[in-house]
Amino acid sequence: MFYIGYDIGSSFVKIALIDSKNNKKVSVISEPQEEMQIISSKPNWAEQDPETWWKHLCNGTHRILAENGIDGKKILAVGISYQMHGLVLVDSRGKLLRNSIIWCDSRAVDIGEKAADEIGKAKFGKHLLNAPGNFTASKLKWVKENEKEVYTKASHFMLPGDYIAFKLTNEIVTTKNGLSEGMLWDYHDKKLAEWLLEHYKIDIKLTPPLVENFEDQGRVTPKAAQETGLPNGIPIRYRAGDQPNNALSLNVLRPGEVAATAGTSGVLFAVRNRHASNEFSRVNHFAHVNYTLKNPIIGTLLCVNGAGIQYSWLKKMTKSTSFIQMNELAATVGIGSNELINLPFGNGSERMLNNQNLGTHFCNLNLNIHGQEHLFRSALEGIAFSFVYGMEIMKADGIDISIIRAGNDNLFQSEIFSTTFSSLIGHPIEIYNTTGAVGAARAAGLEKGELIELSRSSNDFDKVREILPESDTQKYKETYEKWKLVLEQKILNNDTYRR
Repeated sequence: MFYIGYDIGSSFVKIALIDSKNNKKVSVISEPQEEMQIISSKPNWAEQDPETWWKHLCNGTHRILAENGIDGKKILAVGISYQMHGLVLVDSRGKLLRNSIIWCDSRAVDIGEKAADEIGKAKFGKHLLNAPGNFTASKLKWVKENEKEVYTKASHFMLPGDYIAFKLTNEIVTTKNGLSEGMLWDYHDKKLAEWLLEHYKIDIKLTPPLVENFEDQGRVTPKAAQETGLPNGIPIRYRAGDQPNNALSLNVLRPGEVAATAGTSGVLFAVRNRHASNEFSRVNHFAHVNYTLKNPIIGTLLCVNGAGIQYSWLKKMTKSTSFIQMNELAATVGIGSNELINLPFGNGSERMLNNQNLGTHFCNLNLNIHGQEHLFRSALEGIAFSFVYGMEIMKADGIDISIIRAGNDNLFQSEIFSTTFSSLIGHPIEIYNTTGAVGAARAAGLEKGELIELSRSSNDFDKVREILPESDTQKYKETYEKWKLVLEQKILNNDTYRR
């Protein structure tokens, strides 16, 4: 018998099968074969059609069952991970009203900033642990102001994972964790932040009912069973945003533990058990998967929008055959890329840069000495440096780091990226052969109280290697300081221009 996990990303839908007897991975696939399109009809906009996610989930489910010779009737339960902060709107019949406004869309930045000024740090800091920001609540306010016909027809707002669960079960529900991702969970009052909805003049009735993370959240309908190949009536037992779920996959559940992700975007997710913070904009604080009213575990998230997407863009522009080839070429260049400096911020407004959209920059480009290999290395270094810059922000906010764990995929397969990051932060990085889809599948089999035991046992067979800091880090530090000077000058110039 098996559990199935879905990870609904903006690039792919990843699907994992886990053996229910031993929690070991059976298979992981991605669907479609090429990255999904992000619709950007205006600068800084980013949308996707939720039905595209559903189509690829259905196709991928049939494929993973067929490729492994598994009868769908042997699936016991479903777990869902999903891209955070997105907005999905449906009418009273459950019909989509528009494309999803996804995580990297920046159209609601001004709305969040205006609300922060009006509400004041004393209130949003105490109750939300964040500024209202460019999150689901602010995106919903944008729809209300700019697409009044859509807003009027809306019956519920959902996060991307809520929509997938709805397609599977025909039930519209969300979680405390989901509300926290949208800036709609009040940590102080321990309930829906109705006051923020009231501030935005948004109907509270649009909020779905709540379910807990690890419980029966609805059952697969006959229609969904036919479309996916899953058994009729099996439960959805778990859902969480991709970064908290990634942390669960990596056994990052206790204060001091950090999960690192370097995919399309880059993320550091650090666990803390205290609510004191001086950072409400550059980093964000969300209810972790093991958050409860009695034990309010928080995950502090720092996001770098422009991470792997830049390396992927370089691959396309240079017509490189593979990332392996790019990494090999980059390795022929020394630390510092012959003074070529890269700022990788070209994928929307960066929260850690106070919502500035700097774009991507290659600085000090010398047409006589720099080639593709320098572009590749400077990109890997620039992304690693942005992670280090973010970690400095987190440490200044009082986060103590005991261990960093990351998945064995994407940029962590690059020795340059991994070693640069590890050497500058002065911590080893444990690499695990797991994914968000695997974590979601394992979580689907959990009963309350089993979370810690499962993740401990997962460590036994998931860890594959450890990246250690270089003994001599002087050149890394010198190169990073040069990079930081360029970054801070660009921030200053951009801020002056905005004024």
